This record gives sequence, C-alpha cells and structure tokens, in this order.
Amino acid sequence: MSTQQLACTYAALILSENHKSDAASLLAVTKAAGVDVSVGMAHAFSAALATVGVESALKNISFGAGAAPAGGAAPVAASSGAAAPAPPPPRRTAPEEDDDEMGFGLFD
Repeated sequence: MSTQQLACTYAALILSENHKSDAASLLAVTKAAGVDVSVGMAHAFSAALATVGVESALKNISFGAGAAPAGGAAPVAASSGAAAPAPPPPRRTAPEEDDDEMGFGLFD
C-alpha cells in the first residue's frame, strides 16, 4: 500500500465520525497530517467510500475464521447424525538408549 493510499485510509477513518467522505475533506486531513495526496487519489477514495460505508465495513471485520465466540462458549457441534471421528492412536516413541550401552561414560 502506498503512502497516499494509507493516508487516505486513515483520513477516511478519522472522517467517518462526521459522516464525511468527500475528496475535499480527505485532502484537508491528509494535508494537515503532512502527506501530499493527489486529487485523483482523493477522488478515487471518495468514490469508493460512497458505495461502501466505513461504519458498515468496520462492523463486518473478521479477524480469522477460527475466532472463539464471545464469552468463551464452546462451538455447538453440527447434528448431522454421524458419530465423531475416533481419536488417533497414541504415538509410539523409541526407547532412549543408556550411555552405558554406548561403551563410554560422561567422564571417560
């Protein structure tokens, strides 16, 4: 993302409280922040914000598909009638060898 795009995004977030998304407001905020944004970039963001409201976009943000439900409640299992799959068998690990069997000790 370019500096101009990032500046317009932040400006749109700032202006969302006042329900302003016109290009002049975006340019005023970015100019006050010390970022030079082209008029075309501001108009492009203004046009995009006219079709998608910032408030609605912020309300629909999802941070990952596996997010836990609020309150710590466990998700409800689907009732498809099928039994839950059996857990995998425990892993067998190789027995550790003693140092005595190797023919040398720690201080030999």
